Amino acid sequence: MMTGKPGKTPSDMKVADDEYPGIQPSGFGVYIHWPFCHKKCPYCDFNSHVRDQIDQSGFGNAIITELKTMAEISGFHGKPLDSVFFGGGTPSLMEAEIAGRILNTITSLFSVSEQCEITLEANPTFIEADRLQAFRDQGINRLSLGIQSLKDDQLAFLGRQHSAAEASEALAKAQHIFPRVSADFIYALPDQKLDEWQQQLSQILDLGCDHLSLYQLTLEQGTAFYSLAKRGRLTMLDETMALDQFLLTQEMCESRGMSAYEVSNHATPGQESRHNLIYWRGGDWLGAGPGAIGRFWHPENRQRVETRARKDPDGWREDVSKQGHGLSHHQGEDVTDYASEAVMMGLRLREGIRLSKIETLAGPRSEWLDEDEVGYLCDQGLLSFHDDCLTLTDDGKTVMNTVIGRILK
Repeated sequence: MMTGKPGKTPSDMKVADDEYPGIQPSGFGVYIHWPFCHKKCPYCDFNSHVRDQIDQSGFGNAIITELKTMAEISGFHGKPLDSVFFGGGTPSLMEAEIAGRILNTITSLFSVSEQCEITLEANPTFIEADRLQAFRDQGINRLSLGIQSLKDDQLAFLGRQHSAAEASEALAKAQHIFPRVSADFIYALPDQKLDEWQQQLSQILDLGCDHLSLYQLTLEQGTAFYSLAKRGRLTMLDETMALDQFLLTQEMCESRGMSAYEVSNHATPGQESRHNLIYWRGGDWLGAGPGAIGRFWHPENRQRVETRARKDPDGWREDVSKQGHGLSHHQGEDVTDYASEAVMMGLRLREGIRLSKIETLAGPRSEWLDEDEVGYLCDQGLLSFHDDCLTLTDDGKTVMNTVIGRILK
C-alpha cells in the first residue's frame, strides 16, 4: 500500500486544488534559440553551429517573425508571461540591440509584468563579459553563466575557451550587473576523485551564486565525446564513484542553504529558475528560432500541441521568409503522451507531481500510471505518496530513470 496513507491507492486519493499549496501553477514562458557558437564543445548535443559570419539582424528579424506567428498559432495574444529564456548555442554572442528588439516584440504580443524573469545564457570569455551591461540595459534580468569548472585542465578537457581566472572575473562582473545570476558546472569527469570534487564544490559554493546547475558528465549520441568513447579513447567515471559525487553534492549544497529543488539544480529560497519550472511542471511555452521546441495547451480546443522548428539555421530562415515560421513539426499530442511527460519531468522536482492535476488534463491515472508498481516502489522506499502528491525519495533519485520507466504504462 502507499506510503503515508495505508490502505488507499492513488485512485482513492483526490483533493481540491486549494487543499495542496505545495504544487504551484505551471506558468507560461517563451524560449528563444540562438544557435551560433564560437566553438562546439565535445559534450554538447544542443542545436549549435559555428559560423565565421552571421547576419545577426536577419536572424533577429526572422525570430521576431516566427514569434508573431507562434502567438497566432497558440492563441496566446495578451496572455500573462512568466519568463523569457534566451538559450543556444551562445545567445550572449547576439548583439544586445537584437535581444532588445526581440523583447520589445514579446512585450507587444503578451502581458509582461516587471516580475517577468528574463534569462540570457552566456559564456565567460572576456569579450562576452564586457558586453553584459548592454544586455542588462535591454531588459535581461537574470544571467546563466556556463562556467563548467574552476580548474584549467578540466576546462581544456571540456573544450571550453575560457580559463578559471576569466570565469571568476566574468562571474564577479555579472553579479555586479544582474540582480540574479546562475552558474553551470559539470562533475563526474573521467578520473575525477571524490575529494577533488569536494574541494572544487566548496569553492563553487563560496562564489555567492543564488542558483547552481550541477550536472554529471553524460555521453550524448552525436557528440565528440560519444565518438571517442565508442572508439575506446574515452572512459567515463565508474558509476559507483559518480553516485558518490552526486550524494556528496546533495549533502554539501543542502548544508549551505542551496537545496536541490530539482535533481541537478540548487537554489537559495526564491531563486529557483522560473522558466525551467515551467518545463518541469508541464506548463505552456512557445519556442522561436532554429531547433526551438514549444508545448502548450491550446485555449480553444484544450489540446496539447507540440511544435519543433527546423534545426538548420539557413533552412529555418528560408522557411520563415516564405511562411512566417520554420516549423518542421506542429501537431497535437495524445493526452497519454502529456501524462508521461508530466510524470518524467515532474518527478525530477523535490515537490513531485500531483496526480489529480495530471488527471484533469490527461484522464484517469489508471490509463497512464501503473498504480501497483507505484505501491511496490513506495514499499521499497524509492517513492513517497502523500496527500495525492507523488515524490521520489532520496534513494529513488539515485535510480530515477529506472523508477519512472517502471511506473509509466
